Amino acid sequence: MTNLPTDLKYAPSHEWVRLEKDNIVRVGITDFAQQELGDLVFIDLPKVGQKLTAQEQCAVVESVKTASDLFSPVSGEVVAINEAVGDEPELVNNDAFGTWLFCIKADDLSALDKLMNAEDYQNMIDE
Repeated sequence: MTNLPTDLKYAPSHEWVRLEKDNIVRVGITDFAQQELGDLVFIDLPKVGQKLTAQEQCAVVESVKTASDLFSPVSGEVVAINEAVGDEPELVNNDAFGTWLFCIKADDLSALDKLMNAEDYQNMIDE
């Protein structure tokens, strides 16, 4: 059992999501995902200003073992990216829940209702 933050929502594709003020949704990858991937060596993030739809592939994380697509949890516009992870992808390995990747200003927050809480995500990864 990992120690999952209960204030986050979780996607089946292993992104975590934090709703912030003004419909801003902060996105990262879970600790489970970074452990499965291994040492991250490259992260390709969406561009600021890019319009995304919910469930659209929008970023890639690459490790020494494999590459994995990331998906947007909501529809909206990318308003920020964490440039530090471009230079130091290992920040995600060091603190997956403390290292965000990008933020989206959501057009509609209803897509968040489809995401899992910490308990449901834990049950999914335990299966």
